[in-house]
Amino acid sequence: MSREDRVCIIGGGPAGISAAMYLEKKGYENYEIYERLNKIGGKCYSPKIKVFGEDRTYETGAIMGAKTYFAVHEVEEFAGVTHEGGPNMRRMYRDKTGKEIFPFDIKKDITPKKVRDLLKLKRQMKKLVQIMNTKYKGYDCYGHVGVAKGEYNGLSKEVERPLHRIKGTNPNLKDLALPFDQFCRLNGVEEVMKIWIGPYTSFGYGYFDEIPAAYVMKYLDTTTAIEFINMRLWTWKDGTQSIYEAANKKLKHPAHLCTEVVKVERPENAPIRVTIRDEAGERVEEFDKLLVTTPLDHFVKFADAREEETELFGKIIHEKYVDFIATFEEDEGPTISGYIFDNMTPDRLGHAMVYYHRWEDLEENCPCTVYALRNHMGSPDAAYEYTIKTMEKDMKKCGFPVKERLYEQESYYCPHVSPDDYADGWYDKLDAMQGKQNTFYAGEILSFGDMEDTCASSRDIVGRFF
Repeated sequence: MSREDRVCIIGGGPAGISAAMYLEKKGYENYEIYERLNKIGGKCYSPKIKVFGEDRTYETGAIMGAKTYFAVHEVEEFAGVTHEGGPNMRRMYRDKTGKEIFPFDIKKDITPKKVRDLLKLKRQMKKLVQIMNTKYKGYDCYGHVGVAKGEYNGLSKEVERPLHRIKGTNPNLKDLALPFDQFCRLNGVEEVMKIWIGPYTSFGYGYFDEIPAAYVMKYLDTTTAIEFINMRLWTWKDGTQSIYEAANKKLKHPAHLCTEVVKVERPENAPIRVTIRDEAGERVEEFDKLLVTTPLDHFVKFADAREEETELFGKIIHEKYVDFIATFEEDEGPTISGYIFDNMTPDRLGHAMVYYHRWEDLEENCPCTVYALRNHMGSPDAAYEYTIKTMEKDMKKCGFPVKERLYEQESYYCPHVSPDDYADGWYDKLDAMQGKQNTFYAGEILSFGDMEDTCASSRDIVGRFF
Protein backbone atom coordinates (compact mmCIF):
# COMPACT_ATOMS: atom_id res chain seq x y z
CA MET A 1 0.00 0.00 0.00
CA SER A 2 1.46 3.34 -1.07
CA ARG A 3 0.52 6.71 0.39
CA GLU A 4 0.56 7.97 -3.18
CA ASP A 5 -2.34 5.65 -4.11
CA ARG A 6 -5.41 7.46 -5.38
CA VAL A 7 -8.38 6.53 -3.20
CA CYS A 8 -12.06 6.87 -4.11
CA ILE A 9 -14.42 7.27 -1.15
CA ILE A 10 -18.06 6.71 -2.01
CA GLY A 11 -20.31 8.58 0.42
CA GLY A 12 -20.06 11.86 2.34
CA GLY A 13 -21.75 10.80 5.56
CA PRO A 14 -19.99 10.30 8.91
CA ALA A 15 -18.24 7.17 7.59
CA GLY A 16 -16.87 8.83 4.45
CA ILE A 17 -15.83 12.10 6.08
CA SER A 18 -14.16 10.38 9.03
CA ALA A 19 -12.44 7.91 6.68
CA ALA A 20 -10.90 10.83 4.76
CA MET A 21 -9.80 12.40 8.03
CA TYR A 22 -8.13 9.18 9.18
CA LEU A 23 -6.48 8.75 5.76
CA GLU A 24 -5.01 12.25 6.02
CA LYS A 25 -3.70 11.48 9.49
CA LYS A 26 -1.85 8.50 8.02
CA GLY A 27 -0.37 10.59 5.23
CA TYR A 28 -2.80 9.77 2.39
CA GLU A 29 -3.74 12.94 0.56
CA ASN A 30 -4.60 11.64 -2.91
CA TYR A 31 -8.30 10.89 -2.39
CA GLU A 32 -11.70 12.05 -3.60
CA ILE A 33 -15.09 11.85 -1.86
CA TYR A 34 -18.25 11.57 -3.95
CA GLU A 35 -21.60 12.36 -2.36
CA ARG A 36 -24.83 11.91 -4.31
CA LEU A 37 -26.83 14.39 -2.19
CA ASN A 38 -26.42 18.15 -1.93
CA LYS A 39 -25.36 17.94 1.71
CA ILE A 40 -22.72 16.47 3.98
CA GLY A 41 -23.55 14.22 6.92
CA GLY A 42 -25.88 11.51 5.63
CA LYS A 43 -28.52 10.82 8.27
CA CYS A 44 -26.97 13.50 10.47
CA TYR A 45 -29.24 16.15 9.00
CA SER A 46 -29.95 19.25 11.08
CA PRO A 47 -32.17 21.64 9.10
CA LYS A 48 -32.71 25.20 10.32
CA ILE A 49 -36.20 26.43 11.12
CA LYS A 50 -37.19 30.00 11.95
CA VAL A 51 -39.20 30.39 15.18
CA PHE A 52 -40.01 33.88 16.49
CA GLY A 53 -37.63 35.32 13.89
CA GLU A 54 -34.66 33.18 14.92
CA ASP A 55 -33.14 30.32 12.93
CA ARG A 56 -32.29 27.24 14.99
CA THR A 57 -31.26 23.71 14.11
CA TYR A 58 -33.53 20.71 14.55
CA GLU A 59 -32.52 17.06 14.28
CA THR A 60 -33.96 14.49 11.91
CA GLY A 61 -31.42 11.70 12.45
CA ALA A 62 -28.66 11.50 15.03
CA ILE A 63 -29.35 13.60 18.12
CA MET A 64 -26.91 12.91 20.91
CA GLY A 65 -23.66 11.40 22.08
CA ALA A 66 -22.01 10.48 25.36
CA LYS A 67 -18.56 10.33 26.94
CA THR A 68 -18.07 6.99 25.17
CA TYR A 69 -18.22 8.66 21.75
CA PHE A 70 -14.46 8.52 21.33
CA ALA A 71 -14.29 8.46 17.53
CA VAL A 72 -16.85 11.26 17.19
CA HIS A 73 -14.72 13.29 19.58
CA GLU A 74 -11.71 12.78 17.31
CA VAL A 75 -13.75 14.17 14.43
CA GLU A 76 -14.86 17.06 16.66
CA GLU A 77 -11.26 17.94 17.47
CA PHE A 78 -10.22 17.77 13.82
CA ALA A 79 -13.20 19.92 12.81
CA GLY A 80 -12.90 22.47 15.62
CA VAL A 81 -16.42 21.66 16.84
CA THR A 82 -17.59 21.21 20.42
CA HIS A 83 -20.59 19.58 22.06
CA GLU A 84 -20.40 22.12 24.88
CA GLY A 85 -23.38 24.45 24.97
CA GLY A 86 -25.83 22.16 23.19
CA PRO A 87 -29.47 22.00 24.31
CA ASN A 88 -30.31 19.93 27.39
CA MET A 89 -31.86 16.49 26.93
CA ARG A 90 -35.11 16.08 28.87
CA ARG A 91 -37.78 13.36 28.74
CA MET A 92 -41.04 12.06 30.14
CA TYR A 93 -43.16 8.98 29.42
CA ARG A 94 -46.67 8.34 28.09
CA ASP A 95 -48.89 5.34 27.42
CA LYS A 96 -50.71 4.71 24.15
CA THR A 97 -53.68 6.80 25.27
CA GLY A 98 -51.40 9.82 25.67
CA LYS A 99 -51.51 9.78 29.46
CA GLU A 100 -48.32 10.67 31.31
CA ILE A 101 -46.85 7.72 33.22
CA PHE A 102 -43.97 7.29 35.66
CA PRO A 103 -42.50 3.81 35.06
CA PHE A 104 -39.17 4.46 36.79
CA ASP A 105 -40.17 6.96 39.49
CA ILE A 106 -40.73 5.09 42.74
CA LYS A 107 -42.36 8.16 44.28
CA LYS A 108 -45.11 8.45 41.66
CA ASP A 109 -48.15 6.13 41.30
CA ILE A 110 -46.70 3.95 44.02
CA THR A 111 -48.03 0.41 44.50
CA PRO A 112 -46.45 -2.67 46.13
CA LYS A 113 -46.11 -4.30 42.71
CA LYS A 114 -44.33 -1.26 41.29
CA VAL A 115 -41.87 -1.29 44.19
CA ARG A 116 -41.17 -5.00 43.66
CA ASP A 117 -40.77 -4.54 39.91
CA LEU A 118 -38.35 -1.62 40.28
CA LEU A 119 -36.27 -3.49 42.85
CA LYS A 120 -36.16 -6.47 40.49
CA LEU A 121 -35.10 -4.20 37.64
CA LYS A 122 -32.32 -2.73 39.80
CA ARG A 123 -31.01 -6.21 40.66
CA GLN A 124 -31.04 -7.31 37.05
CA MET A 125 -29.27 -4.14 35.90
CA LYS A 126 -26.51 -4.90 38.37
CA LYS A 127 -26.39 -8.50 37.17
CA LEU A 128 -26.18 -7.44 33.52
CA VAL A 129 -23.21 -5.18 34.21
CA GLN A 130 -21.48 -8.03 36.01
CA ILE A 131 -22.03 -10.70 33.35
CA MET A 132 -21.08 -8.41 30.48
CA ASN A 133 -17.75 -7.69 32.19
CA THR A 134 -17.10 -11.34 33.07
CA LYS A 135 -19.08 -13.96 31.15
CA TYR A 136 -19.04 -11.82 28.00
CA LYS A 137 -15.62 -10.27 28.37
CA GLY A 138 -14.57 -8.72 25.07
CA TYR A 139 -18.07 -7.77 23.95
CA ASP A 140 -17.39 -4.05 24.28
CA CYS A 141 -15.26 -3.44 21.23
CA TYR A 142 -16.35 -1.88 17.97
CA GLY A 143 -17.36 -4.26 15.21
CA HIS A 144 -18.32 -7.91 15.02
CA VAL A 145 -15.29 -9.74 13.66
CA GLY A 146 -14.92 -13.13 15.31
CA VAL A 147 -18.00 -12.98 17.55
CA ALA A 148 -19.74 -15.87 15.77
CA LYS A 149 -16.64 -17.98 16.47
CA GLY A 150 -16.41 -16.94 20.12
CA GLU A 151 -13.67 -14.39 19.57
CA TYR A 152 -13.25 -10.64 19.80
CA ASN A 153 -11.00 -8.48 17.67
CA GLY A 154 -11.58 -4.76 17.45
CA LEU A 155 -10.99 -1.29 18.84
CA SER A 156 -11.76 -1.02 22.54
CA LYS A 157 -14.61 1.02 24.03
CA GLU A 158 -12.91 1.13 27.44
CA VAL A 159 -13.16 4.62 28.92
CA GLU A 160 -9.69 4.32 30.46
CA ARG A 161 -8.00 3.39 27.18
CA PRO A 162 -10.32 3.79 24.21
CA LEU A 163 -9.69 2.90 20.58
CA HIS A 164 -6.73 0.57 21.16
CA ARG A 165 -6.99 -2.88 19.61
CA ILE A 166 -8.07 -5.76 21.80
CA LYS A 167 -8.12 -9.39 20.76
CA GLY A 168 -8.99 -12.63 22.49
CA THR A 169 -11.14 -15.73 22.76
CA ASN A 170 -14.38 -16.11 24.71
CA PRO A 171 -16.79 -18.87 23.54
CA ASN A 172 -19.66 -17.22 25.43
CA LEU A 173 -19.66 -14.39 22.89
CA LYS A 174 -21.51 -16.69 20.50
CA ASP A 175 -24.62 -15.97 22.61
CA LEU A 176 -24.62 -12.44 21.15
CA ALA A 177 -25.99 -13.85 17.89
CA LEU A 178 -29.29 -14.58 19.68
CA PRO A 179 -32.16 -12.12 19.41
CA PHE A 180 -31.84 -9.72 22.31
CA ASP A 181 -34.99 -10.95 24.06
CA GLN A 182 -33.66 -14.53 24.01
CA PHE A 183 -30.26 -13.33 25.21
CA CYS A 184 -31.90 -11.59 28.16
CA ARG A 185 -33.96 -14.67 29.07
CA LEU A 186 -30.89 -16.89 28.81
CA ASN A 187 -29.14 -14.72 31.38
CA GLY A 188 -32.11 -13.98 33.63
CA VAL A 189 -32.15 -10.24 32.95
CA GLU A 190 -35.44 -9.83 31.09
CA GLU A 191 -36.35 -6.70 33.04
CA VAL A 192 -33.51 -4.66 31.55
CA MET A 193 -35.34 -4.59 28.23
CA LYS A 194 -37.70 -2.05 29.84
CA ILE A 195 -34.78 0.38 29.99
CA TRP A 196 -32.89 -0.59 26.83
CA ILE A 197 -36.02 -0.27 24.66
CA GLY A 198 -36.16 3.53 25.03
CA PRO A 199 -32.79 4.45 23.49
CA TYR A 200 -32.87 1.43 21.15
CA THR A 201 -36.24 0.65 19.55
CA SER A 202 -37.62 4.18 19.70
CA PHE A 203 -34.46 5.42 17.98
CA GLY A 204 -35.28 3.20 15.02
CA TYR A 205 -32.96 0.26 15.59
CA GLY A 206 -35.57 -2.48 15.50
CA TYR A 207 -37.35 -4.84 17.89
CA PHE A 208 -35.76 -7.12 20.44
CA ASP A 209 -37.24 -10.32 19.01
CA GLU A 210 -35.46 -9.79 15.66
CA ILE A 211 -32.18 -8.01 16.41
CA PRO A 212 -29.05 -9.96 17.44
CA ALA A 213 -27.97 -9.03 20.96
CA ALA A 214 -24.56 -8.03 19.61
CA TYR A 215 -26.00 -4.90 18.00
CA VAL A 216 -27.86 -3.89 21.15
CA MET A 217 -24.98 -4.42 23.54
CA LYS A 218 -22.27 -2.97 21.32
CA TYR A 219 -24.32 0.20 20.84
CA LEU A 220 -25.63 0.36 24.39
CA ASP A 221 -22.69 -1.17 26.21
CA THR A 222 -23.27 -0.86 29.95
CA THR A 223 -21.22 2.34 30.29
CA THR A 224 -23.04 4.09 27.44
CA ALA A 225 -26.42 2.81 28.63
CA ILE A 226 -25.85 4.25 32.10
CA GLU A 227 -24.96 7.61 30.55
CA PHE A 228 -28.23 7.49 28.58
CA ILE A 229 -30.22 6.51 31.66
CA ASN A 230 -28.77 9.38 33.68
CA MET A 231 -29.10 11.82 30.76
CA ARG A 232 -25.41 12.73 30.83
CA LEU A 233 -25.48 13.32 27.10
CA TRP A 234 -23.80 15.44 24.47
CA THR A 235 -25.74 17.55 22.02
CA TRP A 236 -24.60 20.08 19.44
CA LYS A 237 -26.00 23.61 19.26
CA ASP A 238 -25.67 23.66 15.48
CA GLY A 239 -26.80 20.04 15.14
CA THR A 240 -24.96 16.77 14.59
CA GLN A 241 -24.62 17.60 10.90
CA SER A 242 -22.34 20.50 11.85
CA ILE A 243 -19.64 18.06 13.00
CA TYR A 244 -19.24 16.58 9.53
CA GLU A 245 -19.77 19.84 7.65
CA ALA A 246 -16.95 21.40 9.65
CA ALA A 247 -14.71 18.34 9.25
CA ASN A 248 -15.35 18.35 5.49
CA LYS A 249 -14.20 21.96 5.26
CA LYS A 250 -10.95 21.07 7.03
CA LEU A 251 -10.15 18.22 4.65
CA LYS A 252 -7.55 18.83 1.96
CA HIS A 253 -10.10 17.51 -0.55
CA PRO A 254 -13.68 18.29 0.54
CA ALA A 255 -16.45 16.07 -0.78
CA HIS A 256 -17.93 16.62 -4.23
CA LEU A 257 -21.65 17.17 -3.62
CA CYS A 258 -24.42 16.31 -6.06
CA THR A 259 -22.02 13.80 -7.58
CA GLU A 260 -23.37 10.31 -8.05
CA VAL A 261 -21.28 7.23 -8.65
CA VAL A 262 -23.19 5.40 -11.37
CA LYS A 263 -20.71 2.66 -12.28
CA VAL A 264 -17.69 0.94 -10.77
CA GLU A 265 -15.43 -1.32 -12.83
CA ARG A 266 -12.56 -3.21 -11.22
CA PRO A 267 -10.56 -4.90 -14.01
CA GLU A 268 -7.73 -7.22 -13.00
CA ASN A 269 -4.27 -5.63 -12.90
CA ALA A 270 -5.65 -2.24 -13.95
CA PRO A 271 -6.90 0.92 -12.23
CA ILE A 272 -10.42 0.98 -10.85
CA ARG A 273 -12.72 2.89 -13.20
CA VAL A 274 -15.39 4.99 -11.46
CA THR A 275 -18.05 6.65 -13.58
CA ILE A 276 -19.52 9.71 -11.89
CA ARG A 277 -22.39 11.97 -12.87
CA ASP A 278 -22.67 15.61 -11.85
CA GLU A 279 -24.06 18.82 -13.34
CA ALA A 280 -21.37 18.70 -16.03
CA GLY A 281 -22.46 15.23 -17.15
CA GLU A 282 -20.75 11.85 -16.89
CA ARG A 283 -17.04 11.14 -16.78
CA VAL A 284 -14.70 8.34 -15.75
CA GLU A 285 -12.05 8.71 -13.05
CA GLU A 286 -9.35 6.13 -12.30
CA PHE A 287 -8.28 5.07 -8.81
CA ASP A 288 -5.96 2.61 -7.11
CA LYS A 289 -8.21 1.90 -4.12
CA LEU A 290 -11.95 2.03 -3.46
CA LEU A 291 -13.50 2.68 -0.03
CA VAL A 292 -17.25 2.06 0.02
CA THR A 293 -19.14 3.80 2.85
CA THR A 294 -22.60 3.79 1.25
CA PRO A 295 -25.06 0.92 1.86
CA LEU A 296 -23.37 -2.23 0.61
CA ASP A 297 -26.62 -3.69 -0.74
CA HIS A 298 -26.88 -0.58 -2.92
CA PHE A 299 -23.25 -0.82 -4.01
CA VAL A 300 -23.88 -4.07 -5.89
CA LYS A 301 -26.46 -2.31 -8.06
CA PHE A 302 -23.91 -0.05 -9.76
CA ALA A 303 -20.66 -1.98 -9.33
CA ASP A 304 -19.27 -5.00 -11.17
CA ALA A 305 -20.17 -7.05 -8.11
CA ARG A 306 -18.69 -10.48 -7.61
CA GLU A 307 -21.05 -13.34 -6.80
CA GLU A 308 -19.86 -13.41 -3.18
CA GLU A 309 -20.56 -9.67 -2.81
CA THR A 310 -24.05 -10.00 -4.25
CA GLU A 311 -24.86 -12.99 -2.07
CA LEU A 312 -23.45 -11.57 1.17
CA PHE A 313 -24.80 -8.04 0.78
CA GLY A 314 -28.19 -9.43 -0.24
CA LYS A 315 -28.60 -10.62 3.34
CA ILE A 316 -28.55 -7.07 4.74
CA ILE A 317 -31.77 -5.90 6.39
CA HIS A 318 -32.57 -2.27 7.14
CA GLU A 319 -35.18 -0.48 9.22
CA LYS A 320 -37.84 1.75 7.67
CA TYR A 321 -37.70 4.63 10.10
CA VAL A 322 -40.11 7.53 9.52
CA ASP A 323 -39.90 10.98 11.08
CA PHE A 324 -41.31 14.43 10.59
CA ILE A 325 -40.77 17.85 12.11
CA ALA A 326 -44.11 19.16 13.35
CA THR A 327 -45.37 22.52 14.47
CA PHE A 328 -48.37 23.05 16.75
CA GLU A 329 -50.81 25.83 17.47
CA GLU A 330 -49.22 28.73 19.38
CA ASP A 331 -48.55 27.81 23.03
CA GLU A 332 -50.05 24.31 22.54
CA GLY A 333 -47.06 22.05 21.82
CA PRO A 334 -44.97 19.80 24.10
CA THR A 335 -42.51 21.34 26.54
CA ILE A 336 -40.36 18.22 26.91
CA SER A 337 -39.48 15.13 24.87
CA GLY A 338 -41.76 12.12 25.30
CA TYR A 339 -41.40 8.35 25.01
CA ILE A 340 -44.54 6.35 24.25
CA PHE A 341 -43.54 2.91 25.53
CA ASP A 342 -46.74 1.10 24.48
CA ASN A 343 -45.94 1.90 20.86
CA MET A 344 -42.49 0.24 20.89
CA THR A 345 -43.83 -3.24 20.14
CA PRO A 346 -44.28 -4.93 16.73
CA ASP A 347 -48.07 -4.97 17.01
CA ARG A 348 -47.97 -1.15 17.08
CA LEU A 349 -46.08 -0.69 13.81
CA GLY A 350 -46.56 2.79 12.43
CA HIS A 351 -47.32 4.42 15.77
CA ALA A 352 -45.29 7.31 17.16
CA MET A 353 -42.66 5.97 19.55
CA VAL A 354 -40.93 9.16 20.62
CA TYR A 355 -41.05 12.89 20.00
CA TYR A 356 -38.03 15.14 20.49
CA HIS A 357 -38.41 18.61 22.00
CA ARG A 358 -35.04 20.25 21.33
CA TRP A 359 -35.12 23.82 22.67
CA GLU A 360 -36.27 24.16 26.28
CA ASP A 361 -36.57 27.96 26.17
CA LEU A 362 -39.11 27.80 23.33
CA GLU A 363 -41.46 25.87 25.64
CA GLU A 364 -44.80 25.09 23.91
CA ASN A 365 -43.68 26.73 20.66
CA CYS A 366 -40.77 24.47 19.81
CA PRO A 367 -41.23 22.36 16.67
CA CYS A 368 -40.75 18.68 17.53
CA THR A 369 -39.45 15.71 15.58
CA VAL A 370 -41.72 12.64 15.78
CA TYR A 371 -40.46 9.12 14.99
CA ALA A 372 -41.97 5.71 14.11
CA LEU A 373 -40.93 2.34 12.67
CA ARG A 374 -43.04 0.71 9.98
CA ASN A 375 -41.32 -2.65 9.50
CA HIS A 376 -40.69 -5.80 11.54
CA MET A 377 -39.14 -9.05 10.37
CA GLY A 378 -41.94 -11.49 9.50
CA SER A 379 -44.74 -8.89 9.60
CA PRO A 380 -46.33 -6.87 6.80
CA ASP A 381 -44.98 -3.33 6.65
CA ALA A 382 -47.21 -0.51 7.79
CA ALA A 383 -47.91 1.69 4.78
CA TYR A 384 -46.07 5.01 4.70
CA GLU A 385 -49.19 7.20 4.53
CA TYR A 386 -50.85 5.15 7.28
CA THR A 387 -47.76 5.68 9.42
CA ILE A 388 -47.75 9.45 8.93
CA LYS A 389 -51.46 9.72 9.77
CA THR A 390 -51.13 7.42 12.78
CA MET A 391 -48.21 9.43 14.13
CA GLU A 392 -50.32 12.57 13.90
CA LYS A 393 -53.20 10.83 15.71
CA ASP A 394 -50.83 9.74 18.47
CA MET A 395 -49.60 13.30 18.95
CA LYS A 396 -53.21 14.46 19.20
CA LYS A 397 -53.87 11.82 21.89
CA CYS A 398 -50.95 13.28 23.82
CA GLY A 399 -52.65 16.68 23.63
CA PHE A 400 -50.57 18.12 20.78
CA PRO A 401 -52.51 18.29 17.49
CA VAL A 402 -50.08 18.78 14.61
CA LYS A 403 -50.55 22.07 12.80
CA GLU A 404 -48.06 21.49 10.00
CA ARG A 405 -45.39 19.01 8.97
CA LEU A 406 -42.42 21.11 7.92
CA TYR A 407 -40.26 18.19 6.84
CA GLU A 408 -40.72 14.44 6.63
CA GLN A 409 -38.64 11.48 5.50
CA GLU A 410 -38.10 7.75 5.62
CA SER A 411 -34.51 6.67 6.12
CA TYR A 412 -32.52 3.64 5.10
CA TYR A 413 -31.82 2.94 8.74
CA CYS A 414 -29.77 0.57 10.88
CA PRO A 415 -28.46 -1.94 8.32
CA HIS A 416 -27.92 -5.31 10.03
CA VAL A 417 -28.23 -9.04 9.47
CA SER A 418 -30.56 -11.64 10.98
CA PRO A 419 -29.61 -13.73 14.03
CA ASP A 420 -29.12 -16.78 11.77
CA ASP A 421 -26.82 -14.95 9.36
CA TYR A 422 -24.93 -13.39 12.25
CA ALA A 423 -24.38 -16.83 13.83
CA ASP A 424 -23.30 -18.16 10.42
CA GLY A 425 -20.33 -15.78 10.43
CA TRP A 426 -21.59 -13.01 8.14
CA TYR A 427 -19.07 -10.55 9.57
CA ASP A 428 -16.12 -12.90 9.23
CA LYS A 429 -17.05 -13.47 5.59
CA LEU A 430 -17.18 -9.70 5.04
CA ASP A 431 -13.84 -9.21 6.75
CA ALA A 432 -12.26 -11.88 4.54
CA MET A 433 -13.33 -9.82 1.50
CA GLN A 434 -11.59 -6.62 2.63
CA GLY A 435 -9.00 -5.63 0.04
CA LYS A 436 -10.16 -7.93 -2.78
CA GLN A 437 -10.04 -6.04 -6.07
CA ASN A 438 -8.53 -3.17 -4.02
CA THR A 439 -11.97 -2.61 -2.49
CA PHE A 440 -12.59 -1.88 1.18
CA TYR A 441 -15.93 -1.70 2.97
CA ALA A 442 -16.86 0.67 5.79
CA GLY A 443 -20.05 2.41 6.94
CA GLU A 444 -22.86 1.58 9.31
CA ILE A 445 -23.12 -2.16 8.69
CA LEU A 446 -19.50 -2.71 9.81
CA SER A 447 -20.33 -1.99 13.45
CA PHE A 448 -23.63 -0.25 14.17
CA GLY A 449 -25.83 2.47 12.72
CA ASP A 450 -25.04 5.26 15.18
CA MET A 451 -22.48 7.91 14.28
CA GLU A 452 -19.95 6.77 16.90
CA ASP A 453 -19.70 3.18 15.71
CA THR A 454 -19.78 4.37 12.11
CA CYS A 455 -16.81 6.72 12.59
CA ALA A 456 -14.96 4.09 14.63
CA SER A 457 -15.38 1.52 11.84
CA SER A 458 -13.73 3.96 9.42
CA ARG A 459 -10.88 4.40 11.90
CA ASP A 460 -10.52 0.63 12.12
CA ILE A 461 -10.55 0.01 8.36
CA VAL A 462 -8.06 2.79 7.62
CA GLY A 463 -5.87 1.66 10.50
CA ARG A 464 -5.80 -1.98 9.43
CA PHE A 465 -5.58 -1.72 5.67
CA PHE A 466 -3.98 1.59 4.75
